[in-house]
Amino acid sequence: MEQNSGSTESVWLNSANFPPSDALTETECDVCIVGGGVAGLSCAYQLCQEGVSVILVDDGPLAGGETCRTTAHLSSVADDLFSEIERLHGKEGARITYESHAAAIDRIEEIVTIENIDCDFQRLDGYLFPADNMDDEAMREEYEAAVRAGFHDAQYPANTPLPSISSRPSIRFPRQAQFDMIKYLVGVAKAVQRDGGKLVTNQAVESVSEEDETAIIKLANGATVTARHAIVATNAPIVSLTIQVRQAPYRTYALSADIAPSAVPAALYWDTLDPYHYVRLQKGDTLKDGETDQIIIGGEDHKTGLADDAEARFEKLLEWARPRFPGIGAVRHKWSGQVMEPVDYVAFIGKVPGRSNIFLTTGDSGMGITHSTIAALLISDLIHGRDNPWAELYSPNRVTLKSLPTMLKENFTAVPRLGAQLTPGEIKCRDDLEPGSAAVIRHGRKKVGVYRDDAGAFHQVSATCTHLGCVVAWNPLEKSWDCPCHGSRFDVDGTVLNGPATTPLSREG
Repeated sequence: MEQNSGSTESVWLNSANFPPSDALTETECDVCIVGGGVAGLSCAYQLCQEGVSVILVDDGPLAGGETCRTTAHLSSVADDLFSEIERLHGKEGARITYESHAAAIDRIEEIVTIENIDCDFQRLDGYLFPADNMDDEAMREEYEAAVRAGFHDAQYPANTPLPSISSRPSIRFPRQAQFDMIKYLVGVAKAVQRDGGKLVTNQAVESVSEEDETAIIKLANGATVTARHAIVATNAPIVSLTIQVRQAPYRTYALSADIAPSAVPAALYWDTLDPYHYVRLQKGDTLKDGETDQIIIGGEDHKTGLADDAEARFEKLLEWARPRFPGIGAVRHKWSGQVMEPVDYVAFIGKVPGRSNIFLTTGDSGMGITHSTIAALLISDLIHGRDNPWAELYSPNRVTLKSLPTMLKENFTAVPRLGAQLTPGEIKCRDDLEPGSAAVIRHGRKKVGVYRDDAGAFHQVSATCTHLGCVVAWNPLEKSWDCPCHGSRFDVDGTVLNGPATTPLSREG
């Protein structure tokens, strides 16, 4: 669960015992990594395996941000469809997309074996089934695009193992996988420390820059780390505005519920709706009335900061899932997460535009685990000066002209949020707030975000995002202030929960 992120029930996702944090006693290294989620830890592991000295710094606990909110699908299937990747990046781009994600799953499986990590890693089939508004010919076209991309053992037409969704042809993708992400990362973190890497937690980074081909990482506590290279492995990058305007932040919702053993065959399932739904199973706990499995259901995405109806979205997930996956019982957990959607559907992994020694990985869309492993392999090659066939596709410097209309559409969101500085407040007086609610009010020439806690006390912060000045919006599920422009998120006291902002909201009153 995200640090101080409010009232979601996803704490079960982050219950593992990570190794204790290292003290920042060393301030020089070969590579400094900013971010301790799956991307940062994967990069740290890969570099430590090659004898590189690494310091990783995170502003919270390891895997305490978006990583612990994943539903842990491991897929080599492009979540934005191979046909769309081919349209924007050509046949070679689609081929590399498949090749790199398949290699990432293989690498994860290899690490699980090498490090003897007990994380329930399992290979299984994935099924893409059509939404009601997709015709069978479009499904065939997607299958043919997948085969052109290299997925030669994909099968179409295929029936899913579930009669409720097998009335129309689906695509079967073998050798997909799932695992327990947190258990995996505990093993990875221990291996990093064993091999000399330093994992520094609860230390916020204020800036990442470079001087004379040296990366300079400044921490909020006044410390500075210097390194030959830096990797910014945060959900949203705290460097490069050019990248920030080429991706958009979205909230995605997930829940887990009881389901009788064997009611649903073990597989990954997802549909073609936009936004799409995604489903997998996980072995559940032993309850009083016997053993049960858990079904994990996700979807109902929306642009960050532009909706406040989380409970309705959870209900929609259940309404969609119940007729398709029989036997769904009591809901056990509900949570949401944030994904960054690149306008051309491919992650940004590589050298920061205009920098020589700073790298980043972002834009994971719905494939953060495999993208993070791709980043570990690709950035390690770039740091060591090795050629990598994936570098051009994932380059943050790439230009995809066909994605320009999407970029303009996504960034148009920023216009009204910037203009919101001039509008009246959502309510006139803070006393109108019920306990447990919040609103943006006008206080003279400023906009102020006011949260009234359950005890009736008020918490007031500036409603102006410290990144580029957009007006934030209240997220009642997470009890956070979210910026629709580039995805920055803040706690009720103004603390930064998500970048690209690095400065907290100022307290007001």
